[in-house]
Amino acid sequence: MDYMIGVDLGTTSTKAVLFDDQNQVVASANKGYKLYRDVLDMAEEDLDEIFEALIDALSEVVRAAKLQGDDKIAAVSFSSAMHSLIAFDQNWQPLTRVITWADTRAVKYTEDLKASGVGLEIYQKTGTPIHPMAPLSKLLWLKAEHADIFNQAAHFMGIKEYLFHRLFGANKMDISLASGTGLFNIFNLDWDEQALSVTGITKAQLPTPVEPYEYETTMASEYAAIIGIPTDTPFVYGAGDGPLSNLGVNAVKPGVAAITIGTSGAIRVVSDQPVIDPKGRTFTYALDKDHWVVGGPVNNGGDVFRWARDNMFDAEKSTAALLGTDAYDLMTQIAARVPAGSEGLIFHPYLGGERAPIWDANARGSFFGLNHGHTRAHMLRSVLEGITFNVYMVSLALEEVVGNLKSIQATGGFARSPLWRQMFADIFEQPVTVPEAFESGSLAAVIVAQKALGLIDDLYDIEKYVGSANTYQPMPENFEAYRELAPIFIRLSRQLQTEYENIATYQRKHTK
Repeated sequence: MDYMIGVDLGTTSTKAVLFDDQNQVVASANKGYKLYRDVLDMAEEDLDEIFEALIDALSEVVRAAKLQGDDKIAAVSFSSAMHSLIAFDQNWQPLTRVITWADTRAVKYTEDLKASGVGLEIYQKTGTPIHPMAPLSKLLWLKAEHADIFNQAAHFMGIKEYLFHRLFGANKMDISLASGTGLFNIFNLDWDEQALSVTGITKAQLPTPVEPYEYETTMASEYAAIIGIPTDTPFVYGAGDGPLSNLGVNAVKPGVAAITIGTSGAIRVVSDQPVIDPKGRTFTYALDKDHWVVGGPVNNGGDVFRWARDNMFDAEKSTAALLGTDAYDLMTQIAARVPAGSEGLIFHPYLGGERAPIWDANARGSFFGLNHGHTRAHMLRSVLEGITFNVYMVSLALEEVVGNLKSIQATGGFARSPLWRQMFADIFEQPVTVPEAFESGSLAAVIVAQKALGLIDDLYDIEKYVGSANTYQPMPENFEAYRELAPIFIRLSRQLQTEYENIATYQRKHTK
């Protein structure tokens, strides 16, 4: 048996999934780590904690394979969270922790770049919207507020590049992750001179861009021994988690959108060439040089549902623990008691600022329309509807760029909730299909590895392995409520934006 391992490097955990030679899941291991928020707007990870999580997850699934005789791990391939940044000195000693996509401390420098007009020029070449999530902005923040670190830095890279460097001594970045840095020209597939000039760094400080099909085979023996694999096992670079999510749910044909709601979320479609939004609202990231994923990411997805659980439904959380059931299942049962539209209660889910569609790191969450008749159940349903309305608002911008959406493939934690899936179908007025393969990112990484090793000819081979468990059709009885509320939600998001900076400034001043 030739097994393959797909690794999903996430914001708060690393998952390794073992697949057999028919691309069926044999075993998986998920190892968590802390997201450090020591001060307001910070979101960092510890390098050693992530490295240990990777080694532990790989070791666990290799043991699960129970390799015998000619059995082997044919390859390990990666899906990775995008937009992270780490600084190293000339001796490869880290000068920072992992500054993740969720870190918004660069908001001031982002707004300055946008106001100057230079930001839009850079976006038109890099496809990465100007936002604190991007390493472009993080570098400006480092240079301005941590000049000692910036001036010492000889190398900059993200978390996956760090792991490959530690395992293999390599200094490479796949073009998929590179295309999310704000520093990479998606038309000539190289680091962009204007972006480098603005940040004050050089190509020599960045990894060499490579195709997602590149792989390494010279692992340090000490790590290979711990994992339990030969040192020459191919480790394929793979791609960013967003592009691979489209591949993993077979959303690669024109007009087929993939919606992912995990901690954060996104809606994306695939194009055969880079597509730039004149208004700068959507991203364009590479899957490979022949496939480009166009879409919009949202900061606020499942983490907002978790916020509601922890702060409004503590009793239900405790009850679920006593009963041995899932608190989220109990909460969705409560939300389902309320009619579509939450009887006029609207929630803007911007607890962590927002990327698409408003691209405002100062954005804050709010309930609107609250009256005496509303209960916690109304608030909970409006939270789910608010997250969904926000993704719908992104889809409207996306359709301006790529044309009408024909269908939706859903994945992520929300795809396990029948209520939430139906809500997406009703608000979008589109069929929502949930693929059978929940491990979509890891499966997509394995498909990339198979192409890298010449085992398949193209990525569309994934269609053989992605079935559809359920398709949710829109319910006409809910259309009226959502058609009336959606315009109010959109207008409010624009009106409230005039005060987001003021309230965010107040919070930074007064939050301990």
